[in-house]
Amino acid sequence: MTQAVRIDHVLIGQPRPFGPNGEPSGIDKRPVDRPVRVEPTGLVGDGQGDTKRHGGPEKAVHHYPRDHYASWRRDHPGFSVSLENPAAFGENLSTLGLTEEVVCVGDIYRLGTALVQVAQGRQPCWRLNVRFGDPKMALRVQQTGRAGWYYRVLEPGEVAPGATLALVERPQPAWPLSRLLHVLYRDTLNRAALAGIAEIPQLAESWRKLARRRLERGDVEDWDARVRTPTDRSFVAGN
Repeated sequence: MTQAVRIDHVLIGQPRPFGPNGEPSGIDKRPVDRPVRVEPTGLVGDGQGDTKRHGGPEKAVHHYPRDHYASWRRDHPGFSVSLENPAAFGENLSTLGLTEEVVCVGDIYRLGTALVQVAQGRQPCWRLNVRFGDPKMALRVQQTGRAGWYYRVLEPGEVAPGATLALVERPQPAWPLSRLLHVLYRDTLNRAALAGIAEIPQLAESWRKLARRRLERGDVEDWDARVRTPTDRSFVAGN
């Protein structure tokens, strides 16, 4: 276990009116040039507009691979302006060298002086549609698996730009995030995989509950309210 990367950017932001109805959101984050305190509820100075669906102990710190930016530019040249600066996806941490293919559920990392654990992937929402000026952006993130992930904080500490993120422990090597996201968004009713997800102790309980619910009901939850911009009545998921 030698995974270690440099934290290129640490980013924070406070909620402000955002979106067609002025809903508050903290997606507009900016890089800092100083150490930031990492607490169980997130980075000090960072905030979320919708605290029911964003933030909290199981979504304390959001990490999005800057590796994906090149793929987005290639696939959608019109996004280039949005991708000029870090935090296009509202991330707190920006790095090169770690993606969903190599990061596993439950991975424990030393983040600066803090200790964090991968708790879940990201379930993209309509705020990305507004951010990129594309009513299908949240669905694109979901379908590509370029979603990023969240950490819970095991030990508070500090992180600054240029600090190291180093793998300490890997309790679930069979569950890279790419596999988890594939089941969640593509192979959605794979019963064996869902049963496995439901039993991953390091995974956020909300995701384990989702897997159990699919097993019990034999169907997939409705994503429409999450990926569809509230006033965009013409958007149909999947088109």
